[in-house]
Amino acid sequence: MTWACIMNLFDLPDFDEHEAVHVFHDRASGLDMIVAVHNTARGSAVGGCRMWPYATGKAALADALRLAKGMSYKAALAQLPCGGGKSVVVGDARTGKTRKLLASIGRAVESLGGRYTISDDVGVSAADVAIIAEHTRFACAPLMSDGTASPATAFGTYQGIMATAAHVFGGEQLRGRTVAVQGLGAVGAKLCEYLAEAGAVLRISDLDAALTEEIARRWSATAVPVEEILYSTVDILAPCAMGGVFDDESVKRLNCRAIAGAANNQLATADAGLALADRGIVYAPDYAINVGGLIDLAHALTGNYQLEAVLEDCRRIHATTLDILERAAKASLATSEVADQLARQRLGEGRRDG
Repeated sequence: MTWACIMNLFDLPDFDEHEAVHVFHDRASGLDMIVAVHNTARGSAVGGCRMWPYATGKAALADALRLAKGMSYKAALAQLPCGGGKSVVVGDARTGKTRKLLASIGRAVESLGGRYTISDDVGVSAADVAIIAEHTRFACAPLMSDGTASPATAFGTYQGIMATAAHVFGGEQLRGRTVAVQGLGAVGAKLCEYLAEAGAVLRISDLDAALTEEIARRWSATAVPVEEILYSTVDILAPCAMGGVFDDESVKRLNCRAIAGAANNQLATADAGLALADRGIVYAPDYAINVGGLIDLAHALTGNYQLEAVLEDCRRIHATTLDILERAAKASLATSEVADQLARQRLGEGRRDG
């Protein structure tokens, strides 16, 4: 890597004192992979692996940097004994994911000697991580006894939504409240179950039309076109797909009272958080409420995994979310500002900032 490339990395808007960025290429398996380690002050880095057909290497790098920072902040807010890292693999998971590629990912992670532990994310399932784990000691993605993924992320997000409802509407009852869920993957679909059982009126959308119709029938939800779901007139908007959905233009078009969802890095820029506050839309910071997966992983890494204990820890997300929302209201600050300040403080960065 040339010095010019290094300077370009340091100058990227998403670079935030990341401790390390590793680039892996293996022609034989087709692997193009970036591992970003943001902060290990609380412990070695932990985070999922995302496989996505990024248009450019710069886009892949930006995503890795943002996601790794988000993992650090998640761990800090939840006071977990781990740091934040993330890996991204350039490629289409539907057509380019092979056992040979997964093995190559495992060898890449192993070469880092434990500084980063890999888990599942978009495009890389828990079953894929099991194959990766054949080639590295530093891989973990808990599966339930029935072979499905843990409900921890969805359950934690649900706790965040309940706290948001308590703050915005003065009570935690979701019965009769309209909630729009964007994205019906493992997390979004499970979140719909929790919300429906609580009596929420659901509006849902996913790129998979058949899946959308199936879940709509299951929970008496209304299917909404993909291009309209973010702008539905609802009480709460729950983004559960890809990040970067809120920028200056999209914020102007929102018709919700609050935002609380499982997608990572929902704000395209820091200014989007300020714009939401200016519009009076209460935003539950994504890394405060979607930390259930990391809590799940932290429990698994102890070697004594019990789902009941995981979900009990996820209940703490309610208090954390409510604390952030109330601090922001009291100080007349954007919730994203308050969450960032608290996370930096817990990472030991607050002293340098002030």
